[in-house]
Amino acid sequence: MGADHEIAGIPDNLILFDGVCNLCNSSVNFVIERDRKAVFSFASLQSEAGQALLRSQGITEAKLESVMLWRNSVLYKKSRAALEISRQLSGLWPILYVFRIVPAFLRDFVYDFVAANRYKWFGKRNQCRMPEPGLKKRFVENIPA
Repeated sequence: MGADHEIAGIPDNLILFDGVCNLCNSSVNFVIERDRKAVFSFASLQSEAGQALLRSQGITEAKLESVMLWRNSVLYKKSRAALEISRQLSGLWPILYVFRIVPAFLRDFVYDFVAANRYKWFGKRNQCRMPEPGLKKRFVENIPA
C-alpha cells in the first residue's frame, strides 16, 4: 500500500490498469459488468491521471505490471487490489475476499507469474483502451485543474 494522502482530482475507488494489455482490458469489462452501483472509475496506468497518481506514490513507470486500486487515500496493488475490488462486485464475487487469509507473498507470487506472461498468453494492443460513449464518464484520463 502507498502513502495515505489525498490527491486533488483523483476519484476514490479508481482502478488503474495496463491500457494495452488484453487481459487487463477484459478484467475492466468484467468489473464493469458486475459493478451494478457504478462504484469504480478507471484509468490506464499510461494515462496522465494514472501517471500522476503513480508519481505521487513514488512509483516509476517501470511498475506497470500491476492492477492498482486507489481507495480512501490508499493505493492497493497486485492481489490485494484484486481482492479489494472483488469485495465491491455484485453476486458471489465478494466471497473471494476470504483469500486475504493466504499470505500476500504467496498470492503475489501467483499474481506476478500471470502478470509476467500476460502479453504472451493474452496479447497486447497497440494503444490504450477507448471507452464506449456510455462509459466515458467512468474513465479518467486527465486530472481536472
